[in-house]
Amino acid sequence: MQEILIICLIGAIAGWIAGALVGSESNSFLLDILIGIVGGYIGYKLFGNKLSITDNIWINKIITATAGAAILALVIKLVRRPRRY
Repeated sequence: MQEILIICLIGAIAGWIAGALVGSESNSFLLDILIGIVGGYIGYKLFGNKLSITDNIWINKIITATAGAAILALVIKLVRRPRRY
């Protein structure tokens, strides 16, 4: 149970930061958490431990999750963008 809460907390932080970086138009905190959790998985698969900038493991996890969440948020933003003809 504790692991799930930690994953949600890291996902929430990463999703919020990624939403701010990308300029997400979503005002849903739950959507930001979901994007952060899925983005954390994407970031881990893409970067692994290559984004280990500090000695603090939690900050490194947040950085990796934020990178993955930002990529996911950009993809979502591109897909949801209305097309102008």
